[in-house]
Amino acid sequence: MSSAPQKRSYGKLPVWIVEDHHEVVHHIYRAIASRHLPLSNIKLVHLDSHPDLLIPVNMSADIVFDKEKLLSELSIENWIMPMVYAGHVSCVAWLHPYWSQQIREGEHRMNVGRDSSTNTIRVTSTDSYFLSDGLYVSDQHLLNSKPFRLNVVRVNPIKPAPALATKGFDTERCSAKRSRTDEDGETSCSSALSSGSVAPQPAEGSNSKEQHLRDGDDRDGSTSYVVERIASVLNVADAYVLDIDLDFFSCKNPFKELYTEEEYSILKELYNFRGPSLCADEEELEECVDHRVRQLEDLEATFADLLEDDGEEAVARWASNPGMSSLSQLVSSLKARHACPDYEMVHQAGLTCDSMELPHHISSDDEIDGLILAVQLFLKALPTPTLVTMSRSSLDEYCPAEQVDSVQSRVLAVLEGLYGLLSVYEDYKGNSKETLDPPTKTDSTV
Repeated sequence: MSSAPQKRSYGKLPVWIVEDHHEVVHHIYRAIASRHLPLSNIKLVHLDSHPDLLIPVNMSADIVFDKEKLLSELSIENWIMPMVYAGHVSCVAWLHPYWSQQIREGEHRMNVGRDSSTNTIRVTSTDSYFLSDGLYVSDQHLLNSKPFRLNVVRVNPIKPAPALATKGFDTERCSAKRSRTDEDGETSCSSALSSGSVAPQPAEGSNSKEQHLRDGDDRDGSTSYVVERIASVLNVADAYVLDIDLDFFSCKNPFKELYTEEEYSILKELYNFRGPSLCADEEELEECVDHRVRQLEDLEATFADLLEDDGEEAVARWASNPGMSSLSQLVSSLKARHACPDYEMVHQAGLTCDSMELPHHISSDDEIDGLILAVQLFLKALPTPTLVTMSRSSLDEYCPAEQVDSVQSRVLAVLEGLYGLLSVYEDYKGNSKETLDPPTKTDSTV
């Protein structure tokens, strides 16, 4: 009787830094192949201003079993769910700043599988985030479905206070340079995590209301809230990936700089998503998705045609379609500013402003520091991750280019303070150069 392959441990915690977020999938798969991560039931703690939980709309579900084809199909907004369908990831805790509200706060349970009619990956969630992209199907139409648990958790910035980072924790058991495992094989703070009692407590003699304000403006988003929510899905023995997009700390909507306020308003009108009623039955949900899919296909066809011919006659023909009367005004405005508008980019911008705009919040240095302190506090209460992935998101300007290097260095300093010497790979530089020590030489590639 053969036993399961033994899990390996890295000598030092690896941190892979990429530019575009979907590039982290290669490094996660590499850790699976080298047996540092298990083949299934991986948990993902995902810090980001965006959920990244969409699915390539027309991608064949079977592509997930061909790594090279899969990697070529992924983009920054849709790299997680294919790993769920492939059976690798079972749970995601999406930790978001207060300005990101694309998915309802709380726990979401759904199935992710292959649509029997289209052979594409679809989900059973009725949240507007998935409905507005036409990704919902009922469970009876899914094949090879996988249960998926999503926890959406807000993180509030913490107002710095003297010694706050140490007074709330048992510094002997949760030291900044703690070893990754205790003698009995469990991580430090494991019993506290299991009991959910690791939240910072007011220092002796302090005012509890003042401490509460330091720990976030309200209960939801506070450090104790974040820790409790993560502890509900993450056990001390679980293998998990800590994934950090630097736009979690400061975030731009780059399309706002490409289009005027009037143009952006027209895009929101053209791409507006009309959701189902609160008590929608299966028939209404299916009608909603069918209508949305047709709407998006028509808009894609419209702008593809305008790439070939944006003359008055062609524009008027498309604008005569139901719900598209404002197209003429949009094209006129675009052509007044650009001789040859990029209509493909216009369509991509429209896809981001259906039921809710992309988040846009450029943080001050103080607010960045407050979010970094919040991250430091809740990570201090969690087990050490198996792997850290980090996305800069600066070339596409989701993280402001003038802030990204500073944020990256501050986040790395926090990780090193928590986990000791790291193995940092700057994959975004194109040479995967490590700035500290590399992972163990036993690593293999996928």
